[in-house]
Amino acid sequence: MDARSIIVKLRDGKMPDQAELDWFARGLASEQVTDAQAGAFAMAVLLNGLSEPARVGLTRAMRDSGKVLTWDLPGPVLDKHSTGGVGDCVSLLLAPALAACGAYVPMISGRGLGHTGGTLDKLEAIPGFRTAMSEDQLRTQLRDVHCAIVAASADLAPADKRLYAVRDVTGTVESLDLITASILSKKLAAGLEGLVLDVKCGSGAFMKTPEQAEALARALVATAQGAGCMTSALITDMNQPLATAAGNALEVIEVMETLTGTSVNVALWDLTAALGGEVLALGGLAADAQDGVGRIEQALESGAAAEWFGRMVAAQGGPLDFVERWPDRLPAAPVMREVPALDDGYIVQIDGQALGLAVVHLGGGRLRGGDRINPSVGLSDMIGLGEEIGAGVPLCMVHAATEAAADAAVIAVQNAYRVGTSVPDEPPLILKRIG
Repeated sequence: MDARSIIVKLRDGKMPDQAELDWFARGLASEQVTDAQAGAFAMAVLLNGLSEPARVGLTRAMRDSGKVLTWDLPGPVLDKHSTGGVGDCVSLLLAPALAACGAYVPMISGRGLGHTGGTLDKLEAIPGFRTAMSEDQLRTQLRDVHCAIVAASADLAPADKRLYAVRDVTGTVESLDLITASILSKKLAAGLEGLVLDVKCGSGAFMKTPEQAEALARALVATAQGAGCMTSALITDMNQPLATAAGNALEVIEVMETLTGTSVNVALWDLTAALGGEVLALGGLAADAQDGVGRIEQALESGAAAEWFGRMVAAQGGPLDFVERWPDRLPAAPVMREVPALDDGYIVQIDGQALGLAVVHLGGGRLRGGDRINPSVGLSDMIGLGEEIGAGVPLCMVHAATEAAADAAVIAVQNAYRVGTSVPDEPPLILKRIG
């Protein structure tokens, strides 16, 4: 086989077979396939699309281009993936809650992308927390602690790492087929038995419309099932931040408040329970999704999830007393500034992407690869859709490293909120289930 013949086949609208896709993925990983050929492949897929069997084949080929984990554990291996939003810190709640319910969770997570926050960046706001882990360390932690949230190792789906970098510079990031194969090749390489997907939809999501979100959810579920992993998806609202905070340490604070019962964010709680209920049912740990919801809520209410979270933090290098002393362990920004509303009325629209970018420009995300993140900065106490506001009343609190950065964030936040005279209909948290 050779790269050129596979690219020509795709160019002409014909589907490569599994052997050709396997060869191309191995070529990406070994660099036998050049950057030019990888770019041509990506563009052909973007323009002509893949059939469902070919999408499954590409996902399997990229999964199998590196190490694929297998497990021998006394419970199901389960995970969750979100397509990314603002204030979305569900993973930090869900992994320990699933562990408390008898699941084993090797959660391979990512860093911030664009305006959306990254799970690894949030956890690294905890002093000493390590996200890099060898396979032996991951196996030991999963056996002892039942959950781990880690970065992908270099030998996990290396074809995806190569193709992702090429897509970023060739205008092919938007391909539904390539998005699907990229997400699932990494997740399925972790040896999962069940996976629940949180596909975000709205102003703070990559998928802005319900139609786009449903197309992605259906592609993800069908492809994962075709590759042998029990999967379902929830399409969830991202027309406003999920948590009231956006920013790494600030979101960890909201997680800890929820885990310890100090202050419960209802939307964060409900979505964690809904996603957990789905995947517990897929893994056979609950009779159905509703039974699973009850089990997750019990893990949160009883403090069991907090206990497992503390074990995970300690195992990954964080403070041994983090659950008890988290207010003293997290960094705080030197400048705090209220953002006053400019008008009287009701919050009728929130530009979630603008809020996410405000956090990035404060230093809570990366403008360029290699940028160092400031874990203490961000936004807290953000008000939500439909809330009544008066001129001068705070929309949120800015946490900044400098006065100048705070000034810029105040303006960005004011521009992200639209105030009207009538109460809007608040969108449901969960828009649709696919699976």
